[in-house]
Amino acid sequence: MIDLHPDGARHAVIWLHGLGDSGAGLAPLVDALDLPTSLPVRHLLPDAPERPITINMGHKMRGWYDIRSFEQPEDRAVESHVRESAASIQGLLERLIAEGFAPERIVLAGFSQGGVIASFTALRCPQTLAGLLCMSTYLAAPDALLGEMSEAARSLPICYMHGIYDDVVALSMGWEAKNRLEAAGLALEWHEYPMRHEICRPQLADIRAWLLARLGA
Repeated sequence: MIDLHPDGARHAVIWLHGLGDSGAGLAPLVDALDLPTSLPVRHLLPDAPERPITINMGHKMRGWYDIRSFEQPEDRAVESHVRESAASIQGLLERLIAEGFAPERIVLAGFSQGGVIASFTALRCPQTLAGLLCMSTYLAAPDALLGEMSEAARSLPICYMHGIYDDVVALSMGWEAKNRLEAAGLALEWHEYPMRHEICRPQLADIRAWLLARLGA
């Protein structure tokens, strides 16, 4: 795990990478945001475990969960793996809190698979977090959301971002997540970009502005 911990940091962002990537692979995003030095923020970028991924012919790679197919919601994310990974990230949250970081100063963020785990964790987290940022992603176990969502999640600032031309996680899957969250009574900010399964420059400016608003700058 990469842990960027500047002196005086009172805020933290946990960044969760996509399938086959790593914390190091997502680290350039943190640099590109160019957050002000007057607001020192701790950035944690954990690595998913290596596991066989069915849609990649069973080859082993870093993945927060297995994907059997994108045809049915239950196949998009093996639920037992999702829950294991979410428990691991909740443990990382608890560690940050034990170190003195207030929950309301911690943001959970993720791209693709990482966004799935970020949302699954944040929506069930008993503490009120600073925000949830999900990029090019979808919901795991959507039918369980209403029964498992925490009371703290009802006031959670949420932002979803998706590429119109995403050929890995279709835009419709992002809209499905948006509709599920709104049906659960949650409000969220939504952004679309003329891009594929990636992060584009205009999106960086929006991420930066959203983070600064959440972290009180």
